Amino acid sequence: MAKKECSRYTEAGVDIDKGNAFVDNIKPIVASTFRPGVLTGIGGFGGLFALGGGKFQDPVLVSSTDGVGTKLIIANMCKKHDTIGIDLVAMCVNDIVVCGAHPLFFLDYFATGGLELSVATDVVKGIAKGCEISKCALIGGETAEMPGLYKSGDYDIAGFVVGICERDKLIDGSEISVGDKLIGLASSGVHSNGYSLVRKICFEEMGLKVTDSIPEFGCTLGEELLRPTRIYTETLLNLAKNFKIKGLVHITGGGIIDNVPRVLPNGCKAVIDKKSWDVLPVFDFLQKNGKVSPFEMCRTFNCGIGMVVVVDAKQVDDCMQQLTALGEKPYLIGEIDARKKKDLRAVEVDCG
Repeated sequence: MAKKECSRYTEAGVDIDKGNAFVDNIKPIVASTFRPGVLTGIGGFGGLFALGGGKFQDPVLVSSTDGVGTKLIIANMCKKHDTIGIDLVAMCVNDIVVCGAHPLFFLDYFATGGLELSVATDVVKGIAKGCEISKCALIGGETAEMPGLYKSGDYDIAGFVVGICERDKLIDGSEISVGDKLIGLASSGVHSNGYSLVRKICFEEMGLKVTDSIPEFGCTLGEELLRPTRIYTETLLNLAKNFKIKGLVHITGGGIIDNVPRVLPNGCKAVIDKKSWDVLPVFDFLQKNGKVSPFEMCRTFNCGIGMVVVVDAKQVDDCMQQLTALGEKPYLIGEIDARKKKDLRAVEVDCG
């Protein structure tokens, strides 16, 4: 039996053979996400996707990139890596659906100090699940071993999505006007923002462990904090078939306070009542134990609302009905009012 040749690169912390084994492991997982338009499997230098078909008359490509922040630390603490990929896809596809775009394909970047096959494969399984939910093809990615930059066991992930929309169907907020209503769609939990503060409160100040059972949650702390970010793409694309959506807001870092103004035209402000929806127990827990002000809660976390839909007041009831039928939990959370010179912010929130 031939003796395996010694590799100085492996001695330095980078195992090429393990990287090749990883690609072989994930090929069937990635292939399960393919949709019409995918021309190549993984392993080449570039992923190919054909628009074709004449489905769009005046297509506009919409792209986004994001990560999941320090939620990765929770995944490591829990030794559970098969859902963090759903978060990664969600953070990207939710950002492009606010423009009215259909996700086409997704790319991922996985960087680590030393490749652990089981961990990396679980991460890709989650990415594939997120792509399945959002009907997006995973057509490529990059895996990088960087010992010296990352500690053993550490990894980071980033995602990149490209979607498509008919130019005259783009949603940009320009048609939002006084009297329009705001519908909030329930989040699944903390999603993927604010985890630096979450970790400070839960682990540094309260001394909790991810295995601790929290009565308010009905599960362990780790299980609650790892709940995957909700993906809203199919819901909103279906809603747009029947109703005129004037604006969409993905509630991420900055919360309702900083995200809603991103779609508002000059002269408009959003008036929102936090008492109009059910705030999830995890947010009450964080606010109480972290002594976080109501305003800062609304500017750091989604507080139970993951997406905001702006529609004409005449359509709000029918929209709410369809959103419920599509499996969402919608709330009428506010309306658009005229913004006066004295208004310091474009969002007025009764934070409770």
